[in-house]
Amino acid sequence: PTGPCWNWSPSTCRCPGTPASRCTRRTFRAWLEAAPGDSADVLVADVFGGSRVPAHLTSVTYAREAARVLRDGGVYLANLADAAPFAFLRSQLATLGTQFEELVLIAEPGVLRGRRFGNAVLAASHRPLDTAALARRTAADAFPARVEHGASLRDFVRGARPVRDEDAVPSPEPPDGAFGIG
Repeated sequence: PTGPCWNWSPSTCRCPGTPASRCTRRTFRAWLEAAPGDSADVLVADVFGGSRVPAHLTSVTYAREAARVLRDGGVYLANLADAAPFAFLRSQLATLGTQFEELVLIAEPGVLRGRRFGNAVLAASHRPLDTAALARRTAADAFPARVEHGASLRDFVRGARPVRDEDAVPSPEPPDGAFGIG
């Protein structure tokens, strides 16, 4: 497959399994701002500066660019990390909600119950997503996850404000050992 690929290693610019991919060392936001509208089916934002999502990838302006670049029916996916009371995660859902009609949150039950710091995947689209199939597949995974959408997700987000560029902050710093296995 061809297409842009981001690899933040300073020593290499190669994406395993995709030798024909173009690679850029620009930030994801700079690439989005330069990309033509309606030019991507899927955007995956799994971007961290150290252990945190950079602030410039958390605002309404950034979400607007992602929505502009996606084709009709395209999906934006973001890997984020947070812990209860989920101020960062809730603000990101509110931010994406300014640009996308469909929002879905996927996370391990222990994270959503506030028991620990952890990852959550946000999916956003202008079209409905098959949340029933997604819920079945994530529940059956080796590391089961829960899918939140619709009314339960609106309740989760209630009271959170979308993030403006001038108010943007990076994601929270994970506690020591948050992502260890064992």
